Amino acid sequence: MRHTVLDTPLGPLLLVSDGGALTAATFDETPPPSSRAEPDAILEDATRALTAYFEGEPVVFDVPLRLGGTPFQERVWAALSEIPHGETISYGTLASRVGTPLGAQAVGAANGANPATVIVPCHRVVGADGSLVGYAGGLERKRALLDVESRQTSLF
Repeated sequence: MRHTVLDTPLGPLLLVSDGGALTAATFDETPPPSSRAEPDAILEDATRALTAYFEGEPVVFDVPLRLGGTPFQERVWAALSEIPHGETISYGTLASRVGTPLGAQAVGAANGANPATVIVPCHRVVGADGSLVGYAGGLERKRALLDVESRQTSLF
């Protein structure tokens, strides 16, 4: 395992790689105990993409991911990645998309366990009334990420 810390306008973002895929991107500065602070191609690609994102460029994150969740979490995280850039959906809508229409709370828990914040855009999920709720990095970061995306030019 290798890691690097990217300084972002929202604070340090810890990136972790197993050498073949990104395994985490969190606003937590504590690297895994078995991790070394050494760059690799995955970390360099993720750093480049995230730097561009925070500089206001629209980015499609195509860094390989290996997030290690349960099958349900993996379904939720895959569905998060399908939310269009600059848009939001409710937890209930996301629950319907993953086949559990009454599972908004379970989707919220999976969303909160997302180990690759920004890259897997859990910040794009909002309350049923459009309010900002439930973000592991804090609601100020969620609001800031949505603001970053609202100012980016179209991907297409």
